[in-house]
Amino acid sequence: MGAARVDWSMGSRAVALVDWDTAHDAGRRLAGPGPQTTAAARARLREDLADLVPRAESLVSDFTELRVDGYRSRPWVMSRGEWIGANLNGLQRLLEPLAQRLLPEGTSRSGLRRKAFGVQIGGLLGYVSKKVLGQYDAFLPPDDEGIVYFVGPNVVEAEARFALAPRDFRLWIALHETTHRLQFGSTPWLRAFLHRRIDEYLGTVQVDSRQLLEQLRRAIEEVRRGTAPKGVNGVMLLLTPEQRELFKRMQAMMSLLEGHASWVMNEVGAATIHDLDRMRRSLKQRRQAGGMEKTFQRAIGFDQKVRQYDAGEAFVRGVVGRVGVQGLNRIWEREEHLPSIDEIGEPERWIARVAGA
Repeated sequence: MGAARVDWSMGSRAVALVDWDTAHDAGRRLAGPGPQTTAAARARLREDLADLVPRAESLVSDFTELRVDGYRSRPWVMSRGEWIGANLNGLQRLLEPLAQRLLPEGTSRSGLRRKAFGVQIGGLLGYVSKKVLGQYDAFLPPDDEGIVYFVGPNVVEAEARFALAPRDFRLWIALHETTHRLQFGSTPWLRAFLHRRIDEYLGTVQVDSRQLLEQLRRAIEEVRRGTAPKGVNGVMLLLTPEQRELFKRMQAMMSLLEGHASWVMNEVGAATIHDLDRMRRSLKQRRQAGGMEKTFQRAIGFDQKVRQYDAGEAFVRGVVGRVGVQGLNRIWEREEHLPSIDEIGEPERWIARVAGA
């Protein structure tokens, strides 16, 4: 006779919304283990990043003039499956307020629907887990602050595919991720601001079939009349005007964070990384997709992240070229100094509003 299953969820409504075990299983199956590596190669990767991540943090801090108290940045080299698990944990925490609204205490969702939702989430993360090299998780508990994820199989795979010098490549990607750590660690309000924006968006999510149908009708009518916002994908068309505005604010913020990190890794890398141009070309080639994969990337917004890097980096370069690093750093003083999506495209407007004040 099997042992009774014990519920350790402590009343979590996110557990009632999604079958997280199914999500993890689906993600791992899609991701696969990645290239086979020897124990010695894995140990060398961990040793290199243990050495290079604190060095990268120091280089970035000196260059950007951003400072952080507390723990130094430190790496966690993980498998694809471990990366999926870590991000599912974070997503479960983020979705808890939404789940409490959609499924109040005493209500339930069918096991089939929970599993279906889990397969969808797991499939998405499984795909992304094959692409990501490193990640700074802004929503880790305080005791884990400073941990930076590196997906070991993907790092090794990229180095082998493009014949990159391992220590240089590892330092270069560490520069990017430690920049994110310094952005949040040196800016006390930034983490809470991002969390509020996510909660605001989730607060607009509806599951009422009549409201969803109305959103679909509006999207069709906008396309028919030619009044749909330019440059939006199918998902954006289904958003309400309120959701679109929230999305634009988030898009501006993510463009800034990603673009700033890309600018830093390339500027600092120019003085510390051998053959930087070749590494940049290799990473660009790695991001390219064709055929059905390109269509899938567009559908899930993966291509949007690449454009965020480019638009945000152009904004940062434009601002620094006019007012220097200290002028750029006025962004981190208060949330009102964050650029809008229009200012990302026209840095002089942000300079006139903030840095020129």
